Amino acid sequence: MTDRRLVQPFHALIAVAAVLVGLGIVAIGLTVWGLRSDAIRVAVRDSENIAVLVGDQVARSLEPLVDVLDEIRERAAALPMQRPEEFREWFGSEAMFRLLSDRIAWIPPGVALTITDSRGDLVNTSRAWPPFALNLADRDYFRHLVSNATTGLYVSAPVESRLTGETTLIFAKRIVDRRGEFLGVVAAAFDLPQVERVWRPIAELDGRTFVMLRQDGTVLVRYPDPKRRAGDRLPPTSPWYRVVAQGGGAFRGSGIFDPNRRWIAVRAVPNLPLVVNIGMDEDVILGPWERRAALIAFATLLAVLAAVLLLRALILQFRRLSRSEASLAATSHELKHANTRLDAALNNMSQGLCMFDRDERLVLCNERYLKMYGLAGADVRHGMSLSDLLQRRTATGTFMGDPDDYRGRLRDQLLHGNRLYVQTELPDGRIVAVLNQPMPDGGWVATHEDVTERQRAVWRIAHMARHDALTDLANRLLFSERLDEAFARMDVAGGGFALFVFDLDLFKAVNDSLGHPVGDALLRAVADRLRRCVPASCTIGRLGGDEFAVLMPGSGDLRAAASALADMALREIGAPYDVEGSHVGIGISIGVAIAPDDGGNSSALLKNADLALYRAKASGRHCWRFFEIEMDAEARMQHVLEIDLRSALASDELDVHYQVIVDVATRLPCGVEALVRWRHPVFGNLSPDRFVPIAENTGLIVPIGEWILRRACAEATGWPAHVKIAVNMSPVQFRSPGLVAMVRGTLAAVGLPPERLELEITESVLLQKHSEIIDRLHELSALGINIVLDDFGVGYSSLNYLRLFPFSKIKIDRGFVGEMARRTDCATIVSAVTGLAHALDMATTAEGVETWEQFRLVQAAGCSQAQGYLFSRPEPAGRLDFSRREIGERNRS
Repeated sequence: MTDRRLVQPFHALIAVAAVLVGLGIVAIGLTVWGLRSDAIRVAVRDSENIAVLVGDQVARSLEPLVDVLDEIRERAAALPMQRPEEFREWFGSEAMFRLLSDRIAWIPPGVALTITDSRGDLVNTSRAWPPFALNLADRDYFRHLVSNATTGLYVSAPVESRLTGETTLIFAKRIVDRRGEFLGVVAAAFDLPQVERVWRPIAELDGRTFVMLRQDGTVLVRYPDPKRRAGDRLPPTSPWYRVVAQGGGAFRGSGIFDPNRRWIAVRAVPNLPLVVNIGMDEDVILGPWERRAALIAFATLLAVLAAVLLLRALILQFRRLSRSEASLAATSHELKHANTRLDAALNNMSQGLCMFDRDERLVLCNERYLKMYGLAGADVRHGMSLSDLLQRRTATGTFMGDPDDYRGRLRDQLLHGNRLYVQTELPDGRIVAVLNQPMPDGGWVATHEDVTERQRAVWRIAHMARHDALTDLANRLLFSERLDEAFARMDVAGGGFALFVFDLDLFKAVNDSLGHPVGDALLRAVADRLRRCVPASCTIGRLGGDEFAVLMPGSGDLRAAASALADMALREIGAPYDVEGSHVGIGISIGVAIAPDDGGNSSALLKNADLALYRAKASGRHCWRFFEIEMDAEARMQHVLEIDLRSALASDELDVHYQVIVDVATRLPCGVEALVRWRHPVFGNLSPDRFVPIAENTGLIVPIGEWILRRACAEATGWPAHVKIAVNMSPVQFRSPGLVAMVRGTLAAVGLPPERLELEITESVLLQKHSEIIDRLHELSALGINIVLDDFGVGYSSLNYLRLFPFSKIKIDRGFVGEMARRTDCATIVSAVTGLAHALDMATTAEGVETWEQFRLVQAAGCSQAQGYLFSRPEPAGRLDFSRREIGERNRS
């Protein structure tokens, strides 16, 4: 009797010990396998980082080259060419050869530029002048660009150069005229050894291989490449194509270039039709893991052996102790105590735990599992089937789905030795993750973990990654994804969609005057109005700052629907706001582009919508404009002018002309205004309105303005002492803290008295309302320089400006002077301005006087001075005549 009481608990202890040993082995096995997965994941992540690094390095290396190709294309689109002969005349000239030679300095060494005409004949090259007689019509890049009307970059397979014999890569783009007609090809030949230098510094790391390919799978460069695989194409069954289509990633593969099995990271080169592969042999990756796994296996074997020896010792001890009743009672007590501790350990786990045998019968389950699913102890018993347990959970509402389907999936995975991970959201909102881990005997262990907070944190992070933190609208990343999806749907189903890009007028003034908290509140209010007035089918995004965008899908008359939405946005968004106790009034400017007519991809459509936005701003703001093809041509022209303007000053292409200002009472010259001109080598003489805005946007107006001031003051020293020189100053120049020192130094250098200098500013200078601007005006005035307010009457608050600063003279805008003879209100305004100026002890100059009738009217209105074509057109300094005859006498003579 006593032996039986001792044997039963001892056998239970042996079973529990065996289970724990088995669980330990399983845990160690999972840990070892996890270490293997970690080793692969770390290696793949490092390879992906290197791929990003190399891709960025390739992009940075090729970016100047692509810019040069784009510049040549834009020059062709900006020129008024009609015939192929004109193309050869423009682009086959020695001047173009010098331009190509100059641009070679911008791009990596070993690159040659070539231009071919529509027949493939070489027109110009940076290698030699005159160019070689050569036809390249048989090259694959030329054949591709002839037959495909694309504006993108084409990269050829490696070919042998006919000029140098080196293996080269060709980067080429189509050249078209304003009408889109094919004119030829501009290409850059990149020696392959130069490309390989990008890889070599990294190729020594960990036995990695590096490959650069085109997006169609053609190998351009491989390092190391003992068999010269350049030009080969990946087989169509390679998973590489799937990874590229997904935007990048990694895959496990082998057999393409050699039998080694490796992990390959794939990354597209930014803004180029190229893909970078970084491969790493699996043997290299798993070498350290295999050594660690061997050590762990050896340690585990020792632990199991120790456990077996311990159990054997316990059994021998049990046999000895079983001979006495006292020893048997003591052993029974110890076994009960061990069971109590095991139960305590299982029931205090943070996870729910169940163990099933190979027949799907429950072996054990802890208290945490019962509490997680609202089960009572009587509902779960030892030996019950998995099917019965799932039925109990279904009755309590804590199992979602079909029990038979779940059991089928579980059996299928366990049969193949795989883990099954399931994540379920319960009706009460909790999210539970279940991991079913197979055991060698055919059973399995299931752990249940409440991951609600962790999963919600993941969802919050995912939402924040694609939404603007301030307005909760789609950010630039999510909006770009939706734009790409819209193009994908359009390619499949046809139709089109509209893209709106707009920003807020005078938003910077709100930030400067009311503070950034009010500006942020205003942006949130704008976002709320957009959500209310824009249809739910549209995607609304904040691209940054005060720039918003709307993606509107649709069919039928898209232009009419886009017009209606734009009108509604102007009306709703432009209405006044009450923000943080402040009454704020703003406007918006909107650019609209329609796909596919205005762009066949995301970047082209966004660019054209931006061009339409710029046109809306130039039209007076608080309006909207559709994209028109002329806007693209104008933008190309502006880009060409911006590039050429950077070298215009050094190339002595700028000149200063002067227009005479006469005294109304005596009709004698009393001053001149300096006006800059640009003698462009291709487009001829350009007026300031064509290039001064470009100079202001790029900051070039600062050195150009300094040059104009120095030139005008130097030439004025040779004129009569009573003749003053007037020079226009840009608002950008007034933002420079060194402006006053520059003006003072210029006057001292040329020896011009300060009272002979007039600096003309427009109301846009004072619109900034910075105290530094007013201080600089007072400093200039203290030097004795005359400050003149130009274009008076066309701004927003001119009378307030007269209060801000005591100007020496006001120039009345030519718009009022030209209408004086036909409109009495213009004559009244001119008379009122002159009266106000006399009261404030300021002189007045009437601009744009072209007829004697206008001269008599401004004379009658009381203007002090007059300026216009009636007296002289802008002329070089050498043609000015300051004789003391009256202007009227001179004109009559």
